[in-house]
Amino acid sequence: MKEHQNLFRDLQEDFRKMKKNLLVAQSGGPTAAINATLAGVIKQAIKEEQIDQVYGACYGIQGVLEQKFVNLTEKVDTEEKLEKLKRTPAAALGSCRFKLNDIKEDDSQYQEIVDILHKMNIGYFVYIGGNDSMDTVGKMSRYVKEHQKGVEDIKVIGGPKTIDNDLCGIDHCPGFGSAAKYISTVFCELEQEITVYEPKNVIIVEMMGRHAGWLTAAAALAEGKNGNVPYLVYLEEKPFSLDRFIDDVKEKLASTNAVLVAVSEGVHDTEGRFLCEQEESRELDVFGHTKLSGTGKILEEAVRAKIGCKVRSIELNLLQRCAGHILSKTDIEESGNLGANAVKLAVAGESGLMSSLTRVSDAPYTVEYSGVDIREVANKEKKIPVEWINEAGNGVKEELITYLTPLVQGEVSSIYENGMPSYLLLK
Repeated sequence: MKEHQNLFRDLQEDFRKMKKNLLVAQSGGPTAAINATLAGVIKQAIKEEQIDQVYGACYGIQGVLEQKFVNLTEKVDTEEKLEKLKRTPAAALGSCRFKLNDIKEDDSQYQEIVDILHKMNIGYFVYIGGNDSMDTVGKMSRYVKEHQKGVEDIKVIGGPKTIDNDLCGIDHCPGFGSAAKYISTVFCELEQEITVYEPKNVIIVEMMGRHAGWLTAAAALAEGKNGNVPYLVYLEEKPFSLDRFIDDVKEKLASTNAVLVAVSEGVHDTEGRFLCEQEESRELDVFGHTKLSGTGKILEEAVRAKIGCKVRSIELNLLQRCAGHILSKTDIEESGNLGANAVKLAVAGESGLMSSLTRVSDAPYTVEYSGVDIREVANKEKKIPVEWINEAGNGVKEELITYLTPLVQGEVSSIYENGMPSYLLLK
């Protein structure tokens, strides 16, 4: 009897060794839904027989190199914790804007990462992030495939994330729906604010969006819902003229006392020069992107100088991506499903893919989940189709409203304790 028990224990141990661990990390700018994707990864990974432990890397790919890991199987061990994680804004594991070396010039970091994953018995790596993160997924998956040194079983899958909604290969990005809901809600509230006083008044709201105007377009969802204040919406996808902008505001103010303006931070002239860009102070981030700010303030000063009415500019800035108190239910559910889908793809033996979804129908709104080759995503940007923008370049057409409307449906709020939001901390 004892021999049989020992044999059974040995077989269990052998089976456990056959299993692989899963590593997940988050990268780039945080969102209000990126943790819902993380929760989806954890929940699905726990279900998979091929997966033993689920680990998280703190601070993205930089944390992998520095071996800063947390055991998520132990940290998130109840449904209650998973639910709280889904409603926790920003990146619970921490993020980074760390750029790996050019793989063609120096692949030592890639080999170091592979060695670390091998040491931890990692068979599956899910990297949640935006465009630059998907580039990392592509490079890592190719490196593993081309350098099969006993670790060819590591599957690398991308989890999409960005409030900018500019990733190719997917109908819309996790995090965008909640950011769009926040922005459109802010405009509903500002519409009540701007009509309090009788004198002519202009409020200018600047939204994130370096090279795509999706976030700014979300403001249009609020127009006409709680009043008749006219909106002017300026997207990055069409050239911007300061003189034409002043004419647009004057035209609106001729028949009303209040105007709301939504503008992308990246609006530019016909030559591609950003409105807020100064030749003498072009500061770049680690990926070589120009840091933008000040568009709204420039427009405020122009209205004050050339029109002379009451005017104020607001830069939503980080509030667009950390507003966990008003989430889109559609966004949170889809974000979790995309995380789960990433695990399913990895366990099925796929690598070098991004978890994706395709819109099947607008009404009723339905989507299908799949995987898309990372080469169709990395280093590409999805812009708003210009045919969805009006001819004057100061508003949107019904096609864009139809696209946006399903993404903001339903409400999910924070979990509150003693009147304050309560979040799940992982690191």
